[in-house]
Amino acid sequence: MTACAIETTAGDGGAVWPSRFTITANGAYAARLAGTGDALYAERWTLDGPEPYAVPLPLDQPEERHTQLLPLADGRVLTGRRVDGDRHTFSLLYPTGPGTGELSLGAVESTDLTLLPPSPDGICAYAMCVGADTTTIWLVAGGAFGPEQVAEVKGRCSGGVWLDRTGRMLALDRRLDDGPVKAVAVDLERGGEVTPLLQITEESHDRLLMADPDSGLLLIRSDAPSPGHERLGWGVLGSLLPIRFPDCLRLDDAAVTPFAVQPGQVLLPETCSVALRIDAAAGSWVGMWRPTDRRMHQLAAPAGWLAGSGLWTAEGVLRLPYATEETPCGLAGMEVPPDPEPARVEVTVEPRVCRPVPLQQAPLADRKAAD
Repeated sequence: MTACAIETTAGDGGAVWPSRFTITANGAYAARLAGTGDALYAERWTLDGPEPYAVPLPLDQPEERHTQLLPLADGRVLTGRRVDGDRHTFSLLYPTGPGTGELSLGAVESTDLTLLPPSPDGICAYAMCVGADTTTIWLVAGGAFGPEQVAEVKGRCSGGVWLDRTGRMLALDRRLDDGPVKAVAVDLERGGEVTPLLQITEESHDRLLMADPDSGLLLIRSDAPSPGHERLGWGVLGSLLPIRFPDCLRLDDAAVTPFAVQPGQVLLPETCSVALRIDAAAGSWVGMWRPTDRRMHQLAAPAGWLAGSGLWTAEGVLRLPYATEETPCGLAGMEVPPDPEPARVEVTVEPRVCRPVPLQQAPLADRKAAD
C-alpha cells in the first residue's frame, strides 16, 4: 500500500487529505506541485524504474497553491482547480515532447470539494463534495462523459480509504447530525449503498485511517479507550476480535499518523510493517512498527523528505521520496530494525469494547443500507 504527503485540513476530527505529494496505488507514479513562490507547476515522478526521475508539466499559466493533483497509472496527472468561487475544473496533463498536453474533463459545482486518494484500479479518479447534510461522490476521470455523480451519502463525511483492489468499496468517516463520527462503507457499484463499517461503542468517534486489502490490516483512530482523547489502534477487516490500542503508538508530545502499509502479506496482518509520520515541535520524522512488535522504532527522515509520503515494497523496504537542491528527485530506502524484545501486543481496550469491528465486507454479503 502506498500513501501520500498529508496535511490536516478543517473538518470532523481533523481528517487528513492528500496534499503536496501523491503516489498511485501501484507505486509506479507520483505527482506534486513543484516550483518556488507563485511560479508553481505540476511535476510527475516515475518511481518503478531503476532510478526515480521527475518530469515537469508546466502550462502557460502557473498553478495556484490550492490546485489538487492526482497521478494515474498510465502516467497522466489529474488536476483539480478551483475557479470562479465554487466551480472546480478537472483536466489531465501529460508530457508531449518539449511541452505539456492538457485534456479538459469538465467541472463540478461545490463549495467543499476534495480529490479522494488514488483509486486502486489506477484509471478512475474520484472527488468528494461535502454539503450541509449530504456528501456526494463524483467520478471526475475515467468516465465516458465527463464528471458524473456516483453516490450520495447522508451526513457530512471526511477521510476516504479504499477497501478493495477494484475501486468499488470506499470507506468514509461520517457524522450524522450532531452524533459521533463512524466509518461506513460505500459501494460505488450499487448507487452508493452504505453499510456500517466500524463501531467500537455507540458514543465513540471511530475513524478509519488506512486499510490493506491483502492482509486485512486496519489502522483506526478512536476515543473509545478514553473518551475525549483519541488513540491510534489496529484491527482486522471482518474480524470479531477487539481493536487494540498499543501504548507504543501513543506519544505525549507528538502526533503519530500512519501513511503506508506493507503490501503482499496475504492474511497475515500481524506481520505487516506500518510507516508512521511523527510530528512534533522539533519537526517530522519516521516511525516503523508491526502489530507483533512491542515498540515503535523512531528513525530520522532523509533530508528533504516529502513528509508523510512513502511506499513499502512487498519485501519490507520503505521507500521515502525526498527532494533537495543536489537531488531534486530521490528515494531513500529503510528497513524495520530488529526488535530485541519478545513480540507482544499491548491491548489497552476497555473490557466493554468486545466487538469493535462489525466489518461486513459489504460487496460479499447481504446487508441493509445504513442510510
